[in-house]
Amino acid sequence: MPKKTLKVAVLGLGTVGSGVPVILQEQKDKIEQIIGMEFIITKALVRDVKTKKELAQKYNIKLVLDIKEIVQDPEVDVVVELIGGIKLARDFIKEALNARKHVVSANKDLVATYAEELITLAKAQSVNFYYEAAVAGGVPILRTLSSSLNADGICEVLGIVNGTTNYMLTQMSQEGKTYDEALTSAQELGFAEADPTNDVDGIDAAYKMVILTAFAYGMKISLDSVEKQGIRALQSQDVKNANLLGYVFKLIGCSRKQKAGVDVSVAPALVSKSHLLANVHHEMNAIFVKSAGIGESMYYGLGAGSLPTATSVVSDLVEIAKNISQKKIGVPFNTYETATKFAEDTQIFDKYYFNIELHSKKGNFDQLKDLFAKAQVKIKQTIDQGTQVLVLTYKISKEKKNKILKMIVDESSFELSSVYRVFD
Repeated sequence: MPKKTLKVAVLGLGTVGSGVPVILQEQKDKIEQIIGMEFIITKALVRDVKTKKELAQKYNIKLVLDIKEIVQDPEVDVVVELIGGIKLARDFIKEALNARKHVVSANKDLVATYAEELITLAKAQSVNFYYEAAVAGGVPILRTLSSSLNADGICEVLGIVNGTTNYMLTQMSQEGKTYDEALTSAQELGFAEADPTNDVDGIDAAYKMVILTAFAYGMKISLDSVEKQGIRALQSQDVKNANLLGYVFKLIGCSRKQKAGVDVSVAPALVSKSHLLANVHHEMNAIFVKSAGIGESMYYGLGAGSLPTATSVVSDLVEIAKNISQKKIGVPFNTYETATKFAEDTQIFDKYYFNIELHSKKGNFDQLKDLFAKAQVKIKQTIDQGTQVLVLTYKISKEKKNKILKMIVDESSFELSSVYRVFD
């Protein structure tokens, strides 16, 4: 009996798209042994045929300029969307799903914004819509949450999910570079775009935390529900202070579930050098999970790049092939759903780092300690640097943190330089 062939069309032959045929060829024998099927990329949608001609000839791929040549082709079984952006990608995916094509995407912006719509459409058309590569590139975190950890109660997901900012923070921490110097280095190496806004302002990471929250807790949240703070304002002095205190700065995506609900955020934070996430350097990604059964676990790897991300894309293709064999088509990637509830500021607890400037003629260290005492904020450690004081607190509620911030701002003797969360 001849083995079945699944024909694939790819939308976009950029960094990730060009890696998909490589992985399929390199792992051809293994994939066929696992699923008893063969994948063949028959078509690719591109903007410019000339620039992709050599790649297409190498892998016998027909280049097309019109999406209709793919969605109206009855021989195409799966469409892989790798063009990025939201509007056009959404339109193309909807066309593919309506044509009853299975769809794989690596598009975190799209998935975080329109997952519910596309999942519903896929289910109605009895096809699969998968997007493992949308979060942390080559790190298989979504399938881990939906399958391997589906019997565990997850209470916290901490992520270094943006390689650009992690590379920059590594440069600032280890090499003593300023933010501008680190950004220039990231751009020269191709880690950062000419316009780095989505990365350095935490938007890219926030999209990923939306998706992780859905998989971890079954809760659907929007990008607007994620409290976002990027790394633009991070000062070199704070990076040095963190090192002095035994911490390093990381851009942390945090999603936590409590009885009252979830709180989801992306912001620079001081991470203890003894924490596993503190040792995730350069462009690497890592997801740190706390759960009732396993306790603490971490999933680490390259969060971007041609072959790592293409590997996750191909893993989705393999799952779709399995589903077809087992007649499980139309089952959502993530089947876990619960009511979305958000925790209040009185229910969110963290440790904090404060960098406070003392006006020498008006304020002094004792007055500052009195201010924290009035706010009922317990101090764990202080370092008096003369005109500046560094304060580490014990865990306090977000409400108390906001209260002490207002008191510092209102008190003319002091000036707040910065405040960040602390993870031990």
